Amino acid sequence: MPYPPLGASTAPRDCDLLLTGGHVLTPDPEDTGRTVTYEDGAVAVDAGRIVAVGSAATLRRAFRARRDIDCTGRAVLPGFTDAHTHLFQSLARGLGDGMAIWPWLRTFMWPYAIAVTPQDARVAVRLGAAEAARAGITTVVDHHYAPTDTETVLAVADAIEETGLRGAVARGMLGDRTAVAESRGLPTALYRYSTAEELRITAECLASRPAGSRVQVWPAPLNLSYGDPDLVHGAVEQARGAGVRWHTHCSEGAKDPESYLDAYGIRPVAWLEKEGLLDTRATLAHAVWLDEEEIAAVGARRASVAHNPVSNASLASGSMPLAALRAAGATVALGTDGPCAGGRQDMFEVMKQMLFTQRLATLDPASVRCEDALTAATLGGARSTGAAPGAGLVARGAPADLAIVDVSGTARHAPLNRLGAHLVHTAQSSDVVMTIVAGEVVFEDGRCTRIDEEELYAHAREHAAALTRRADITDHTFQGVSPC
Repeated sequence: MPYPPLGASTAPRDCDLLLTGGHVLTPDPEDTGRTVTYEDGAVAVDAGRIVAVGSAATLRRAFRARRDIDCTGRAVLPGFTDAHTHLFQSLARGLGDGMAIWPWLRTFMWPYAIAVTPQDARVAVRLGAAEAARAGITTVVDHHYAPTDTETVLAVADAIEETGLRGAVARGMLGDRTAVAESRGLPTALYRYSTAEELRITAECLASRPAGSRVQVWPAPLNLSYGDPDLVHGAVEQARGAGVRWHTHCSEGAKDPESYLDAYGIRPVAWLEKEGLLDTRATLAHAVWLDEEEIAAVGARRASVAHNPVSNASLASGSMPLAALRAAGATVALGTDGPCAGGRQDMFEVMKQMLFTQRLATLDPASVRCEDALTAATLGGARSTGAAPGAGLVARGAPADLAIVDVSGTARHAPLNRLGAHLVHTAQSSDVVMTIVAGEVVFEDGRCTRIDEEELYAHAREHAAALTRRADITDHTFQGVSPC
């Protein structure tokens, strides 16, 4: 039964958790880029939802909690949404450094992905999900493409949920081999299924993990530039029929729209718009190399973009036209893009890099503010996934997905002058002391509460050693490889 507003009753009400004494920060629900902070604030949680937000003194009188959590010296903020990641990459962290996107894919990531077994994928995804939970990430969109049989995709979803997170497994699909794929030299081993088979497998996964699941499955054409256009049509139809989102890499590299234009006489996002496929269910990951017409179309259709500034900088892919996309009406979310394209599942690093790359690209330090980054990492990410109303906020009625960050423990946290700027410029994932998903504490006191991390790390080391040998990739593999 919904809680009445505070003041409607003088008798204390029971709740599951009461977080008191912290700096409670929430984005403006109107997505203005502003944030609201409650000093000496409090949050009451019951049955997986936030039931009250206000001053600590008021909520201590109004609630009797099954567990009180002292948040003095800590920031309480919405859990982050990692809107684009590849958790299976966690076993190859640190390899493939120093190359641009295409040689990185050709000589490192695709050989690695082809060599991943279902057993490797389960361990890698569990490892990546644990890292996310430790970093205050409560929702992940895992663009998974290694391997993608029904059993493995569902096992990947299970691994994410077992860690306690929400999210989606965006099942990466290629379908029939295209002329673009042939001309750009994609390995034939990537093309494991025909277009019809890809859609059939995705339908099976959707049936097992439908809309409303804690971890859903989404149709996810792997890349607009070299995937089968018929597959994209089928994927969008599946998403609309199943009531879920759909996800794809889009114009990450400078040659992506060029190769599509050469093959089809139109740019990829312009093609989506012409075919009636661009919609509010779409999340376009990267969206770096868009022209003005494409930017306008993304905004007009209220599609989402997953901005990945750390990986874009690491691979020298370019800088997304953030201001233009926001002005056009697109929903902007943030992604880590996986452990191989930046090193960490760390949304603090991603937020900071969002500021720095945009300021460098525009030569305007006022082009993006810390609060813009916080909003993209929380509210923008939640909206890009089609999450429940209130998700991405610390507000009454919102899902109780929260990150609690120590902002007092070390010299770099003093003084605390402006919380939003402090969280983006100074904080990092190791400052997260608690992660709460649906009212459940899934990370606390340096450990994930649902899994045996030491056992997981041992399995990860074993699988990583065998996998990198099998894929014939080591830290020496890329010596002498042209970076561009």
